[in-house]
Parts: sequence; C-alpha cells; structure tokens
Amino acid sequence: MLGDLHVEILIIGGGPAGLAAAVAAKNAGVQDILIVERDRMLGGILNQCIHNGFGLHTFREELTGPEYAARFIARVKELEIPYLLNTMVMSVGSDRTVTLMGRETGVKKIKADAVILAMGCRERPRGALSIPGYRPAGIYTAGTAQRLMNIEGYSIGKRAVILGSGDIGLIMARRLTLEGAEVLAVAELMPYSGGLKRNIVQCLNDYGIPLLLSHTVVDIRGKERVSGVTIAEVDEKRNPIPGTEQDYECDTLLLSCGLLPENELTRMTNASLSTVTGGAVVNDRLQTDIPGIFACGNVLHVHDLVDYVSEEAALAGENAAAYVKGAGAASGDPEQIRIETEGGVRYTVPQQIDIRNMRDEITLRFRVADVYKDKTIAVYKGEEKLYSRRTRVLAPGEMEQVKLTREKLGDFAPGEVLKITLE
Repeated sequence: MLGDLHVEILIIGGGPAGLAAAVAAKNAGVQDILIVERDRMLGGILNQCIHNGFGLHTFREELTGPEYAARFIARVKELEIPYLLNTMVMSVGSDRTVTLMGRETGVKKIKADAVILAMGCRERPRGALSIPGYRPAGIYTAGTAQRLMNIEGYSIGKRAVILGSGDIGLIMARRLTLEGAEVLAVAELMPYSGGLKRNIVQCLNDYGIPLLLSHTVVDIRGKERVSGVTIAEVDEKRNPIPGTEQDYECDTLLLSCGLLPENELTRMTNASLSTVTGGAVVNDRLQTDIPGIFACGNVLHVHDLVDYVSEEAALAGENAAAYVKGAGAASGDPEQIRIETEGGVRYTVPQQIDIRNMRDEITLRFRVADVYKDKTIAVYKGEEKLYSRRTRVLAPGEMEQVKLTREKLGDFAPGEVLKITLE
C-alpha cells in the first residue's frame, strides 16, 4: 500500500467525517483510498461520547457515540478501505504531498490525487480565557474530563462548577451527577446557552442544576488542588459587575468554552481560511481554493449534530472521487458566485457556489449571532427573493440550513452574489 507512495484519495482523520468520506468515495468508484488517524482506534471523539442521541437522521434510530462510529467502521472494513492508526500527519503541501509519521511506517511522503481534510476540532483551553488564579489540579476542559471518565475510567472530582454551556459541558454536568458528584452550577458568559435546547432540558433541568446566564468565573482558589471559584455576573460588554461575586466551594472546574477547528494542516496548504468559522473557505463541492483539497466536518465549521457531519463528509467524498476521475472543476473557476451574509447570520458553509458544476440541490448551513424570535430566513439573488422560511426561534447553539435547487438559482450575471439574511 505504501510502497509506491501514491494514493488517489488520502483522508486525514478517522473520525465520523473521515469515515463517511471514505465510504462515499469508495462507493463512488475510487479504489485507492487511505485513511490516516493519529489515535489508536477509528471513530474519533465518538468513542468517548457514551450518551445516546446520535443517528436519528442517519439511521432513523437513537444510538450512542460508539455505536454510531461502529457502523461506519464496519462499513470501512467491509469495503476493505486501508487505514493507518497511531500515525500523525506532519505536513500537507498545496501539491497534495502529505508527510506522515508512525510506528509502523516511520516517516513517509505520499502524493495524493485528492486530499480530504477531516481533522475535527479542539477545545478552547484555559489560557485563552484569561481567568485569574493559580494553576491547581482539578481544572479540565470538558472533553478531557469526558475522556478520563468514559475511556480511562477515572473519577475527576466530587464537587464541580462548569464554565460554559456548550453541549459537551452540558452533557458532562449530567455525567458527573450520575457518577455521584455534585454539580453546583453551570456559568455562561453569554445571555444565551451555547448548547442544544434538548441538552439544557435533559442534562441540567432534569437534575436541578442551575444555569447562570451572563455569568463567568473571575477567580480560582487553591494551589495544589482547586478549593473554590468565584462567579460574577457580567454586563452587556461581558465585563464582571462589582458586587455580584459569589463563592463556590468545589474541587473541580470544567471548561466548556467553545470548539476551534483543527486547521494547522489546512494552513500549510495555503488554502484560504474563514475569519468567522476558523475553517477553510469552500465551494458547494466542499473544495478549498487549492484544487484537489477538500474539507468537511468540524475542521470546516463546528456542527451541532454528528449526522450532519456524516452527510457533509459523504458529499466531500463523492466530490473528491469525481475530481480524481477528471470530473471536478478547479475552485478558481470564474463561474463561481460568492455567498454573503447579513441581518444576524454569522456565516454560511459553503461560502461559494460553482454554478457550472453544482448538483441539482445544495444545502447551505449557517449559524446566527444571537437569539432571534419570529424571524424569516431569506435568500436573495440581487433583488429577487429565491427562498424564505418563517421560524419561531433561532439560536447560536443550533445550526440552521437552507436547501436551494439549481433550477431556482438560474443564471448569474458577472459579479452577482447570493445573500442570506434574517428579516
């Protein structure tokens, strides 16, 4: 497999995105595929997500994370798609030359006809939060705590405070409670939660755990081990309000303050990155502006449901297969149109549409910047409204989507853009 140091499609990441992309590419007729995964097993973050709620869209049934991953892993093995574990990709060039290193392979360079970036995302660390105090034991990112408990089998603490209401933090509030720990509060800097509504209900409300919106941790006490934290209310500029401080005696602080797409390798390709998502700028084929390099999943933008990751990754796999078979257009094609956002829409993926090569139907996924009620999602082509849908509630924690047909889009004049907005 590695003797000729060439593959048609190389996929970086063996999590839900990489697995779905590999299966789709193989089903599209590409035989020479290689998945490279740095962990000791396929499945990515799903292996530590032992709670249910996965697969409702993909499999029409409720699965745990490991069960969801196992179905794709089984399919990869049935299709005899090769993969390397415990192998780190060190660099990716714009010419699709990939340098990797592993125990079995040593250092190798592989030239690929197409590369699919599926590296996932990482958590925002304490260093990025500027919280005063010492650096005692007992401070974890929520995902690290999840891995320690669900895979390594450790108990991480007895009295916990959680900063940030992202989905992992909400789920860990329930997980700690079920293990006998007491979760004193979940503090959220923003005036709204960053997680799904169902997780607020099932993980906090059902267990009587308070959610403190517009609050943050302003001090951490303890030198050897966390002994307590101070939480204060914040104003509209996110600054702590003097006199609102409240002390909590605890031995554990979990940080669930956002996820960042893992794009160090993407930068090496010289692909353009979005300043909003942190991921690559892609067209509707999920191809970056470097021909033959595609991106999907949480490395592109952070998703709320793994089902959408799999759907998006399958599209990337199919398009990468079309590219290596000569049916893909370069991303710099002059017939591409740009998608602009306004009116509370933070971003959309894709950011461009290749009109000449687009499918009969495409999906635009986006997030909003605040909580909005009774708004209309609208898509404009110049002054012409192509799409509108009334919604009762829009929240930053939940991803929205719009489906557009090729027939509806029609022809575009030079320089014309597509605009998605809230009205």
